Amino acid sequence: MQGFFTAFIELNIWLQSFSNPFLDTLFRAITFLGNEEFYLILPPLLYWCFDKRMGARLTVLFLLSSYLNEDLKDLFRVPRPFIRAPDKVRALVTEEPITYCFPSGHAQSTTVVWGYLATQVRKRWAWIVALVIPFLVGLSRIYLGVHHVMAVLGGWAIGGLLILLGLWFMPAMGRSLARGGLSAQLPLAVAVPLALFLVHPTEGTAATMGTLIGMGIGVALERRLVGFSAWGVWWKRVLRLLLGLVVLLALYFGLKMIFPGVEEAGWWLGLTFRLIRYGLVGLWAGWLAPWLFVITGLAEREEEV
Repeated sequence: MQGFFTAFIELNIWLQSFSNPFLDTLFRAITFLGNEEFYLILPPLLYWCFDKRMGARLTVLFLLSSYLNEDLKDLFRVPRPFIRAPDKVRALVTEEPITYCFPSGHAQSTTVVWGYLATQVRKRWAWIVALVIPFLVGLSRIYLGVHHVMAVLGGWAIGGLLILLGLWFMPAMGRSLARGGLSAQLPLAVAVPLALFLVHPTEGTAATMGTLIGMGIGVALERRLVGFSAWGVWWKRVLRLLLGLVVLLALYFGLKMIFPGVEEAGWWLGLTFRLIRYGLVGLWAGWLAPWLFVITGLAEREEEV
């Protein structure tokens, strides 16, 4: 299997033959659109400031996609090009920890996120964005030497399949959970992501499933106890985003400094702290931030709009 993937490294070599400081900087900027830090901003922006239901569904789909990507990488165990051929391919971006190559998480995530948004917006410009961004991000991963072309193609294909599954499954699941109330929603919000984490306990799955637990609890509580509207005048939306992101980033980076990692605390305790850390980030995004927006007057309740 690994020998099969090695044959596609020639495209990395060819693209890197054009390497220069401008292209290096350009592709590092493009690849940021698939980084975890970017997705700390985009889903909350949508959820807090434009369409909370679309934002919630996008977040769930993105997190499940990231979890599946981690599973597939550990299943196939394909080395990255700069590891497979260190004398031919350079890693032009530093990413820690170094994981496996196939399928490309950046290609898969951008396909899922922008493709799903295009299906909801249903405008020509949205479909153009849904094609251009995943293509450029995938190209950046090849140029930067961290993925080969088959990993990128695999990420695009899996992302497209997940969009189709999400469009079919999430509306029905949402209606079912809404009928069950908090007594059904809260146990499922904890049990399903926790079970998925225990099936494949890694630092990556602790992050995605921790966020899903927090966001799932948060969205359920927000709908029952807050019911905020993501609409409003533009300056209130801007203030919402700024206030929400300040606290979200404080939790994301602050708890990272406070909670011991796997190396300091041991495997299971470190993963537990990581699960809690990302769970608090999700809880803030899903419930506590909307509650704060309402009590500070930065958002109205839906029944008041």
